[in-house]
Amino acid sequence: MKSYLLCAALLLLPLQATAQTPCGGTFPAFVADLKAEAIATGTSPATAEAFFRTVRQDPAVLRADRSQGVFQIPFIDFARRLISNDRLTKGRAKGQQYDAIFDRIEAEYGVDRGILLAFWAFETDFGGFQGNFNTANALVTLAHDCRRPELFRPQVLAAIKLFEQGGFDPARTTGAWAGEIGMVQMLPKDILENGVDADSDGQVSLKTSVPDALFSGAKMLQHLGWRANEPWLAEVTLPTNFDWSLTGLEVAKPAADWKAMGISPRNGPLADDLTASILLPQGRGGPAFLAYPNFGVFFEWNQSFTYVLTAAYFATRLQGASVFEAGNPEPGLNDGQMKRLQTRLQALGHDVGGIDGILGAGTRAAVRAEQARLGLPVDGWPTPTLLSQL
Repeated sequence: MKSYLLCAALLLLPLQATAQTPCGGTFPAFVADLKAEAIATGTSPATAEAFFRTVRQDPAVLRADRSQGVFQIPFIDFARRLISNDRLTKGRAKGQQYDAIFDRIEAEYGVDRGILLAFWAFETDFGGFQGNFNTANALVTLAHDCRRPELFRPQVLAAIKLFEQGGFDPARTTGAWAGEIGMVQMLPKDILENGVDADSDGQVSLKTSVPDALFSGAKMLQHLGWRANEPWLAEVTLPTNFDWSLTGLEVAKPAADWKAMGISPRNGPLADDLTASILLPQGRGGPAFLAYPNFGVFFEWNQSFTYVLTAAYFATRLQGASVFEAGNPEPGLNDGQMKRLQTRLQALGHDVGGIDGILGAGTRAAVRAEQARLGLPVDGWPTPTLLSQL
C-alpha cells in the first residue's frame, strides 16, 4: 500500500540493538531486542518465541527497497504504462460485479468506488498478484535496516498482535516486499485498526475476501481523513497568461476563485465551494489538474507524487472522465541529470530528501524556489535549461 520512498532515515550508522536502539547490530541480537519489547508490551513469552522462531533476514527485501526506479518515470509515461485499456475494462467490470458491495461502502464511508478500484488495480491487479515475500521476514528485515526503522518496527509489533488473534502466520503469510498484505495491500497496523469482516465469516481475510479487502481499504481511507462524498481530482485547462507561481500543493484557493482566474474544467463542473490546488506534473506545457482536499489523503497510502496522481486520475477515468490532455511539455531530465540537479540544489541549501533521481516533494519545492530566483516560470518542472543555469 505504501512505498515510503520519500521517508528519510533517522539514523545514519548501524548500532548495537538495545531497548533504546531502533535498528542495526547483528540480526539475532536485533530479533532478541524485538522479542523483549513485545513481551514488555504484553505479549506472552511463548507467543513471542513462536512468532520469531521462523523469522529470517531477507536480502531480496533490501534489494527491492533500494530499486524503485519506476518512480523516476514522468507522469505522462507512468500513467500510460499503468492505465491500459485492459485495466479500464476490467476495473469497470469489477465495479459492476461488486456493485452491491460498493454501494454499501459509499453509504457507510463516503469513499467513491473509483478510488478503491484504482488502488485494487494498481496494487495487486485486482488481487491477481499480491506478492510472495514472507511478510514477517520482510518487516523484521526492514525494521533492522537503518533507513526507516521508525516505520517498520511498530509494524512488527502489530504483526505479533495479529498473530495472537489468529490472523497472521509468521511462517506462511506472504505479501509485498514492504510488508503489505492482501488485495489492497495493507500493513499490519492498518489491518489491526481498520480491518473489517465485511462478509461476516468471523475473520478479516484481506487476501481471499473481496468484501473484507474493499471495506477495510475504505475504512482506512476514512481513518486517514477522507471527506465523505467529496471529489478528489479534476483535470482543468489553464489560460496561457496564468501566474505559474500559484501552482503546487502549497497554494490552495476555493475552486470558484480559480474559475474567476480563467481556469476551466475538462470533465463536468468544479466544486466551487471546496479549496483546491493546481498541479502541473510536467510543468506548464503538460496536463493540469485541480486537487481537492481528499487528494492529500492519497499520500497516506503512497508517498510518490507520480503514483498518487496516477491513481487519483485513474479513479476519475473509471468514473467516466476523458483521457487527459498531454499537451507538449518541455523535455525533462534523465536519471543522471536529475541526480546532478539534486546535488546542486542540495549544495545551494535545499532539502531534496536524498540524491535519488526522483522528483519528490523536496526536489519539486527546491526547483520552484530556484526557478523563482532565476526568473524562470515557476512550474516545478526541472528542465535542462534549469540545470544549465544552476
